[in-house]
Amino acid sequence: MVLSPPPCPHPPGTLARRSVLLGTAAWCVSAAACSGGAKTSSAASTGSPATGSHTPSAADSPVSSSPSVSESRGAGLPRAVPWRPGPGEIEPAAKLAAVELIEALGTWPAGQGSEQAAAGRAAALGIPASSASQLAAQAGSLMPSGDAAVVRVIDAQYGGILSDTASVLVVCEQPTLTGTTVRPGGTTVDVRLSRGSADWRVTALHPATPGPAKALDPAAREVLGQSRIELPPASAADIRSGAVHDSVLRAMLQLAGAYRLSVSVVRSGHPLDVFGTDRPSDHPLGRAFDVWRIDGHPVVDPATSRTLITAFMRAAAAAGSYNVGGPVQLAGGDTANQFFSDDTHHDHVHVGFTA
Repeated sequence: MVLSPPPCPHPPGTLARRSVLLGTAAWCVSAAACSGGAKTSSAASTGSPATGSHTPSAADSPVSSSPSVSESRGAGLPRAVPWRPGPGEIEPAAKLAAVELIEALGTWPAGQGSEQAAAGRAAALGIPASSASQLAAQAGSLMPSGDAAVVRVIDAQYGGILSDTASVLVVCEQPTLTGTTVRPGGTTVDVRLSRGSADWRVTALHPATPGPAKALDPAAREVLGQSRIELPPASAADIRSGAVHDSVLRAMLQLAGAYRLSVSVVRSGHPLDVFGTDRPSDHPLGRAFDVWRIDGHPVVDPATSRTLITAFMRAAAAAGSYNVGGPVQLAGGDTANQFFSDDTHHDHVHVGFTA
């Protein structure tokens, strides 16, 4: 399930860099009006949290097993909602640089869906022309077919962060407009960055490639139909591909008995190796999932109860996970080092399995 982020004002100092996105947002509103009235997706939140966070509140977050933008005719695209970091972020500038580029590449008005046009939008962010062209060529699933498209970021979480390099996983929905038909879509992009003398710059993009859908087993069908498990487009496609282990699916269902969990990443769109190492990650093997929000409360938000997060982490271990990471270092566990915490996992809970 995809939940749309609410409208939110720009933080100080970002207006100049985001001018291209603001222009695109204005286009999206006018395009919707020209197509029969400005419409927002059925799951869009109408209010901004008082904290200024980029995520909807629990009360504003509808629960649905279907994407927030369903296929429709005669309606325009939902408006662009620029994402911004909320409180509690580590290196928010890295996340903002990653998201700005994804929003620019994946949002375009009619007739501007070419790779060349995407490179121009990237260059408008201040990225050198040669780098902008290379990044546009790497956009992959972020450039679906369609006359027009709009990216709405669900979450931006770390795939890894070190002193001068980072991986930001930008999780988004991306409805497209073809003729008068709006179709739902979306992807997750592993955005690689390096820190320069002045700021963070994007060096590479690795979009999700979930694979074709296959016949579903009962556990996969139950997860996809469970309203208490919120899945972004790429994660839902991972499950439909049949490449996710039953241990992951069973754990999701067990956790959904006590919590409403918002999943950010399952398999595709995650680094192949644990960031900064040569150790294979459990994610691409279909043996892990990440949760960015629990019962409507973002893990990264300092206002989210540590008791809630620690209880969820222990529940994940009880569901069979050998490797539970999050913003809190827990003691105990059935196996050595079952729980861990680091800067990468300050914004989500990782739940990994051996098989």
